[in-house]
Amino acid sequence: MFITMCVIAYNEENAIDRILGDIAAQDYNHNDMEVVLVDGASTDNTKKHLDNFKEKYKDDFRRVVVLDNPKRTLPSGWNVALREYKGDAIIKVDAHAEIPKDFVSKNVRVLESGEDICGGQRPVIIDEETPWKNTLLLAESSMFGSSIAPYRNNPGKTYVKSMFHAAYRRQVFDKVGFFNENLARTEDNEIHYRMREAGFKLCFDPDIISYQHIRSSLPKMLKQKYSNGLWIGKTAKICPQCLSLYHFVPFAFVSAIIMSVIGTGQKICMPLNRLAKKLTKLMWSVYGLLAAVMSAFSVMKAGKKKNMTNVALPFLFLLLHVSYGVGTLKGLLSKTDGERK
Repeated sequence: MFITMCVIAYNEENAIDRILGDIAAQDYNHNDMEVVLVDGASTDNTKKHLDNFKEKYKDDFRRVVVLDNPKRTLPSGWNVALREYKGDAIIKVDAHAEIPKDFVSKNVRVLESGEDICGGQRPVIIDEETPWKNTLLLAESSMFGSSIAPYRNNPGKTYVKSMFHAAYRRQVFDKVGFFNENLARTEDNEIHYRMREAGFKLCFDPDIISYQHIRSSLPKMLKQKYSNGLWIGKTAKICPQCLSLYHFVPFAFVSAIIMSVIGTGQKICMPLNRLAKKLTKLMWSVYGLLAAVMSAFSVMKAGKKKNMTNVALPFLFLLLHVSYGVGTLKGLLSKTDGERK
């Protein structure tokens, strides 16, 4: 099977060589692979790194091509690649990813078993071992801090609604068309919904594994969560059916905080004021207990990576949830148009 490996990059000069090296190390026959690299008008040396890879490996793979994405967003970048690729199937991986040498081989095995779309686990990792970054990793990898998406939590081999770092046979995009370029961060949710509606199944195979680097600092992580929430809010106005209920849990939490502030602050109706105060205490008690329990569970699961900064986990969970929820609120109230991540 002729496979296309695709990476979209924007200002990734410090990270891009890692995934490019992983692609070069794949044990799948390179004569049956092409590499499509798309640069989103980077202002650093990302394009130079892509060009260097092309020059070094142009005779190793069947084809290596570097393309430009002037619109800069991820969906527009994927569409640039979809108009160019020649493979029987395309595998798209993130610029912040790492993949083992058998990543392509395992995807091909599943595709050749009769599946049209496949993917697998995508644990998160850190770029260096420090106590604080290990704590950030615990927050991001926790089901409470991130999500219950199957690619984060291995459910065994099954069919799912969405996946990360997936492989698609050519007939999939031939039938459903291109990515929606109005969605700069939730493009996978929307196109996977269209794929399911077109009759395709998304096969999750736990033997397939790739890794995603988390943001390297708390401010960057909070910015990412806010942006994730923002695009959930915007997507809800375009394709609400492609989202799941859990996407809106942080929004419900932030809404409850806002309503509790309003309710406890009003003095017109004292019975309602007392009720609001009781409900507010109950909400924070339940949330605090849940955050403490999930923090303890995450720390115990971490084993030897325990450290003093882990005591910040309940507060990290709160910050992540509020950032995401505020983003969703902003997205619901704002216009929906393309922008960079």
